[in-house]
Amino acid sequence: MNLTDPALDRLATARSLLLEPYGLDEAKLQRALATIFEHKADYADLYFQYTRSESFALEEGIVKSGSFDIEQGVGVRAVAGERTAFSYSDDISEAALLEAARSVRSIAAAGGGTARIDSKLRTRPAKALYPAVDPVTTLEAAGKIKLLERIERMARACDARVKQVMANIGAEYDVMLVARSDRRSRGGFDEQIAADVRPLVRLSLTVIVEQDGRREQGFSGGGGRLPLSYYTDEVLQQYAKDAVDMAVANLVARPAPAGVMTVVLGPGWPGILLHEAVGHGLEGDFNRKGSSAFSGRIGQRVASKGVTVVDDGTLPDRRGSLNVDDEGNPTSRTVLIEDGVLRGYIQDSLNARLMKVPVTGNGRRESFAALPMPRMTNTCMLGGAHEHEEIIRSVKNGIYANAFAGGQVDITNGKFVFSMAEAYLIEDGKIGAPVKGATLIGNGPDALTRVTMIGNNMQLDSGIGTCGKDGQSVPVGVGQPTLRIEGLTVGGTGG
Repeated sequence: MNLTDPALDRLATARSLLLEPYGLDEAKLQRALATIFEHKADYADLYFQYTRSESFALEEGIVKSGSFDIEQGVGVRAVAGERTAFSYSDDISEAALLEAARSVRSIAAAGGGTARIDSKLRTRPAKALYPAVDPVTTLEAAGKIKLLERIERMARACDARVKQVMANIGAEYDVMLVARSDRRSRGGFDEQIAADVRPLVRLSLTVIVEQDGRREQGFSGGGGRLPLSYYTDEVLQQYAKDAVDMAVANLVARPAPAGVMTVVLGPGWPGILLHEAVGHGLEGDFNRKGSSAFSGRIGQRVASKGVTVVDDGTLPDRRGSLNVDDEGNPTSRTVLIEDGVLRGYIQDSLNARLMKVPVTGNGRRESFAALPMPRMTNTCMLGGAHEHEEIIRSVKNGIYANAFAGGQVDITNGKFVFSMAEAYLIEDGKIGAPVKGATLIGNGPDALTRVTMIGNNMQLDSGIGTCGKDGQSVPVGVGQPTLRIEGLTVGGTGG
């Protein structure tokens, strides 16, 4: 497959939305970059973005809210050593671009010379991991509402105790273009342009069940970089079943026990614990600054044998995947931990240059109005040799966690607290009664060393994850197989 063809198609789309309507072309982008490099900058980029989004929320069969939004603008960044200057504007014009370029170059010393102006920026080859479609327009508003009404009927049909159903559907069409210039160590400049067309859909479902005056809730949902036709009856039925099953389990749950015990994590979404407790600690900025529990530990054993963790932005159609990151670098499959040994960190351009390591394609930003930083894409632990049922049978007494809700992590020491949204006792090698009010307390790096069994059923989450860092939110994916972890502290309300 010729990887340049989809890249050129996406570039043409980006030009038509972000440059041509405003009288811009590549020569004018290079003029703005050249303005920055009149001072001694090391790197500069221009990040253009157009985002169109739509969402609807249904509650009790009534559309309670709907929104439609269009945002566009450009961010201009200059980097000199460890210093970064950034300016952004929702006015896309040559005048605004040059004004921002003159503003950000102030961090660099004068007299840097001028970047060359070629007739054309070099286009970066890129993958085509998802269709370049606009999901907002793939289904009319009435069709989106009918989809929500359909999943509400499915949820109510699952169990007579369902009293309330809330569903939300969102679609986003995001087009980005980045032009960049990098000062080469041997002189001259590397000038590139890259673009991407990023569809994103997500459906969320919450149900409330009631019995004998007690009310509990369950949730589910999913999506990815797909058109809305992804939500077939089969997919919707699974979401409905998962949400109702969780709610009913919590309805009959007993108070969770407390103490140090064996914990088994289910496959898929429980990988959010890996993402939060370990993944953030493997991001390049924290490690360059020495503030992560993993700083300076490349080549050291940080987890049990058999534990392999990767960050993979190249998985087709996944919520966290990108053809190129927000600096124009192709995403990659980065091995972070291999058989228990720390192999690398997640890197953007700035931190990779300062740490003198390769870029991994993890430079991500929330929008044109934000700076990029090293962020996860799809972070997963790979599978092992054990069957799921074998792992459950190996535990005499413990907790099985099938889903997590909120949590908190301290990156500097890896300490975490997570609440379990759906959990069960394990008694004599069998999954027993559901429990409620359980929290998982531990230390991420320490927990990795306590993994004793790894399932052969690695599963990705359904596509609901959003990651927050320094006030910026980006879509991500997680995944893992069934895991047995020894000696974790479970906080509960029972004896």
